[in-house]
Amino acid sequence: MNYPFWNIPYLGSGWVIGIIAIFHVMISQFAVGGGLYLPLAERKAMRMADKQMGAEWLKQLARHSKFFLILTAVFGTVSGVGIWFAIGLTNPEATSTLIHNFVFGWAMEWVFFMIELATVAVYYYTWDRIDPKLHLKVGWVYAGASIATLVIINGILTFMLTPGDTWLAVAGTGHEASKFWNAFFNPTYWPSLFLRACVCASLAGIWALITSSHIDGDKHPALKTSLVQWSVKWLVPSFVAIPFLMIWYLMMVPESQRALLSLGIDTIGAGTFSIITRIALVIIVTSATIVGVAYYLAYRNPVEFNLSHAMAVLLLALIATGSGEYAREMLRKPYVIGRWMYSNGVRVPYVARINQEGYLVHSEWVWNSSTSSYSRGEAIFRGECGSCHTLSGYRPLKTLLAGRDQANIGSFITMLHDYKPDSPYRRFMPPMVGTKQDVDDLTNYLNAQVNPPAPAKVLTAQK
Repeated sequence: MNYPFWNIPYLGSGWVIGIIAIFHVMISQFAVGGGLYLPLAERKAMRMADKQMGAEWLKQLARHSKFFLILTAVFGTVSGVGIWFAIGLTNPEATSTLIHNFVFGWAMEWVFFMIELATVAVYYYTWDRIDPKLHLKVGWVYAGASIATLVIINGILTFMLTPGDTWLAVAGTGHEASKFWNAFFNPTYWPSLFLRACVCASLAGIWALITSSHIDGDKHPALKTSLVQWSVKWLVPSFVAIPFLMIWYLMMVPESQRALLSLGIDTIGAGTFSIITRIALVIIVTSATIVGVAYYLAYRNPVEFNLSHAMAVLLLALIATGSGEYAREMLRKPYVIGRWMYSNGVRVPYVARINQEGYLVHSEWVWNSSTSSYSRGEAIFRGECGSCHTLSGYRPLKTLLAGRDQANIGSFITMLHDYKPDSPYRRFMPPMVGTKQDVDDLTNYLNAQVNPPAPAKVLTAQK
């Protein structure tokens, strides 16, 4: 516990990241897919035999590019910075590892990001002001820069699940940066890259349906029909390729992480819908619904397609995207960096040392040895449990431990501390690390929360 603890009551700090990240992913992946959508659509309009229709397409694309600029350059940038603040406060140990190992990668990503910001502004503000061919080239520059950011960020995100044996062999030695490319092109890099590329294409079409739905179908039926139907086609590659890409991706995931998926799937027959089961069902149902709504309401009836229909598709996409990102996070359990760092920031090789010396012994942010057992237990709870649990909100320990007395709570914590191979919690929870005193301190703190002492009765003197 080398850093102060960021306490978010009820919601939990992890969900602060999650809420920001879900919206950021929806926007940032649109920035990639939409960045390709615009120059392709512009080129299509410039090549149309019907020059009048081509001119109408270009006018609509200019309006769409304004929407694109505001959404990606403003909201995408702000939410991206928000994620940096949130992950730095929630899990500073993991954030520090990513920065130290991928500082060169982050630098490259920021260069391409600055190119994105510059070219998207130039692209929007130079409609009808520069030569059309030059304007199209600006669009292609933006598309290339946005794809480059995806290529780089994907390597860092997939590293957290599968850092790879080569990097793990030098982890903790100070030579991790020498294995930069091994960590970057890790086992899940390529399937994840193609999966995200498909999602980017789908989101480009879905967000384009938002602006296309504003076209007056009575006044411009041909324009609306062509743009809506062309936008729907951007969803097709994803829903054809994603099932096969998912199989490829899961084949690259370590067996220990795939066990989390099999655990969820195996519970369906027993009627026990685990979180993994629910996530899988939500992704399947929402994805199928998006296909149905996009085909029947947009492709088959483009003139009647309105904003409420488009918002329904966008909401379904938001649910599917959020579920997918949550599933990716769940696959990492019990780690935040696979096989190297547990989700509470404890490095795997340090477990034995902490069990011998104590969890708080090297912390500069907690109290000295004279501090009460309750206060030490609170600090241990915040450091070891607080990254995933709250007391009374998300994943509440009060609910989990309800009905247990102090001895029972102590047995539960001891089970987490022993971390035996047959423990039912081993698949998704890190071990409780520390000395026997740390176990007792955490037990005392949690027992005080679950079984608070009865309020003292006030005796009144009788006359």
